Amino acid sequence: MEAIITIVGFLGAGKTTLLKHLTNSYIDKGWNPFIVLNDYENANLDATQLTDKIDPKWIKPLTGSCICCSGINELRNYVNRIPQRTNGITLIEANGTSDACSLLEFLGVGLHDRFLPPIQVSVVDVKNWQKRGEHNELESNQIQVSSLIVLTHIKKISESRRLLVVKELKERNPFAKILTMDAIDITLLPELLPSKNTAKKLEHQKAHWSSCSTDLPTLPDINCIYNICAMLPKSILRVKGCTKIGQEKKYTYFERNPDGEVFLRPFNGEPITGAKLLTIGPGSDPSILEKTIKESFVTANLRLPIKTNN
Repeated sequence: MEAIITIVGFLGAGKTTLLKHLTNSYIDKGWNPFIVLNDYENANLDATQLTDKIDPKWIKPLTGSCICCSGINELRNYVNRIPQRTNGITLIEANGTSDACSLLEFLGVGLHDRFLPPIQVSVVDVKNWQKRGEHNELESNQIQVSSLIVLTHIKKISESRRLLVVKELKERNPFAKILTMDAIDITLLPELLPSKNTAKKLEHQKAHWSSCSTDLPTLPDINCIYNICAMLPKSILRVKGCTKIGQEKKYTYFERNPDGEVFLRPFNGEPITGAKLLTIGPGSDPSILEKTIKESFVTANLRLPIKTNN
């Protein structure tokens, strides 16, 4: 029977990083993973980053719906149509605002009997755990029915902070295993059982934030990325983008986490939807994105040296 592993966690916790780690590890061990990614805006952007070791036909991006509620039927129907493979395993990454309890409860209803009951892996950002203000309840909800909790963002974190977070996680979910990413034994994941923990209900509609995207032109220099991320409202919890810088031929991917930290890395290949800037969270509006991009160009022009005719 084929295992289904759903990956949940707050925006920017490291879900896609874990997904890529699991995908590559399973492929290296001779497994045949099928991947489903869910995001409010342009799930293709993250999907493209997984295609260095897996054929795109084994990846399904689901954009524009939330798979724990409005998109659950679409997800279930798609999973049932996944082709049977030798050593098959299905990996599902939920969007960062998913009601993880509802997702696990509803996903297993109506799946074909060739699948094992879905299990859930939650990604927890140790640095920012329960520092989300009004969003703490959502983050707490996302670990309640997980069989495994993976700790991320642990560099430069004190031991006392790590122990505090682990203690709080065990209080909320005493049945889950708690590991760091490098300690995961992928061969044991399909043997995990669904959680026995009793979950508290979440008013999930509160987490249905706005999202939007806009085209992103080639930027004059790398500082434009940092300026864009800094100028966008703090109410926007997630910023992602992909574009070219200056005369570079390859694309650069960037993201701003809810705590404001910005990460850049080379983009794998070429985005099928073209260069984009996308945001998730209150305040997301195409006009704000477009205004911010224009302002970043103005700032860039002030940095460029003045050309003189000699």
